[in-house]
Amino acid sequence: MSLLQRERAGLLVIDVQEAFRSYASFTRVAAATAKLLAAARILGVPRLISEQYPQGLGHTVPEVGLESEPRIEKTVFSAARADGFDLAQRDQVIVCGIETHVCVSQTVHDLLSSGVEVHVPADAVGSRHQADSDRALERLQRAGATVTTVESVLFELLERAGTPEFKAVQGLIK
Repeated sequence: MSLLQRERAGLLVIDVQEAFRSYASFTRVAAATAKLLAAARILGVPRLISEQYPQGLGHTVPEVGLESEPRIEKTVFSAARADGFDLAQRDQVIVCGIETHVCVSQTVHDLLSSGVEVHVPADAVGSRHQADSDRALERLQRAGATVTTVESVLFELLERAGTPEFKAVQGLIK
């Protein structure tokens, strides 16, 4: 695994939807996802949002702060298998969202199988039960994903201090 590079990286947000709001991890995941999205916009990193069966589970929650990001609707668990999945030929993908042990896990495994380097910020994923999320992260790491944190992801993408991008992203972290 290598460090994230903004010209190689893409951000994939998986299913941060209304139906999952009751999860204990939800507020944390939504806030972390919002930081990742805002930073990706600042840094010019392509973004893609998936929504699992939005007719039944609702759409991506407002606190994530979607703007003009492309969205794909899916009924398959892996976003990588959904119609419209496209991250502009990026060979590094940051994956965040819900649920770690289902849609996040299956997507990460599919991306890894296709040769994509995957980074999963542990503080930006969650499941209904913490044990499911913990075991999924262990499994993803064993499969070859880099389990990291939002802050680590942001500083890797920044590469250096003293730039206008650094100041803008630093404001998201504080």
